[in-house]
Amino acid sequence: MPRSSTPPDSATRTAGRKKDPQIDQAVLRATLELLEEIGYAGTSISQVASRVGVYRPAIYRRWPSKQHLVAAAVVSALGHEPTPDTGDLRADLLTGIGTLVDAFTSTSVSRVLTALVADLAQQPDLRQEFLDSVFQSRRASTARRLHTAAAHGDIRPDFDLEFVLDALAAPVYYRALFGHGPVTPTVAEQSVDLVLTSLRPH
Repeated sequence: MPRSSTPPDSATRTAGRKKDPQIDQAVLRATLELLEEIGYAGTSISQVASRVGVYRPAIYRRWPSKQHLVAAAVVSALGHEPTPDTGDLRADLLTGIGTLVDAFTSTSVSRVLTALVADLAQQPDLRQEFLDSVFQSRRASTARRLHTAAAHGDIRPDFDLEFVLDALAAPVYYRALFGHGPVTPTVAEQSVDLVLTSLRPH
């Protein structure tokens, strides 16, 4: 029987060709599933690759380490630009903060956040990448909405933007990190209403 003409490294190249948005999303979903099932410490790239049905090199080409992969999965769960502009400022802010509540209550994000943050502290480059991917893009969408509201006179213009952005999300993150209280839609509402009270026009 003639030997196959397929080169021995074709599987690796095939895995590389599979690196497309659908495969990426499947990898991120599988990562979140494994984090839910076996936790941060137990999850490995090998297990993710096996669940998705791709070769490990296909994942390593996109995410060079487990920490990079988990960080990307967290980003996918939290969303990049969650705050819309529908004309209703309170509703828009609740939508933005609500994505945090949804992620922390319907996925494993809150349970892996502490371990991931600890790993990020040891990897400054990955930490910066994570901050850019998660915090800055999310904050940018909320900042745009607040600037629009100020331009329309819905809130006063002389506010500390960075503090307001912190104040909106901090209670949700704080509870997710330390687990001393439940993460609920009510917490999001209280945060938004407290901030809006402080931003009422003079």
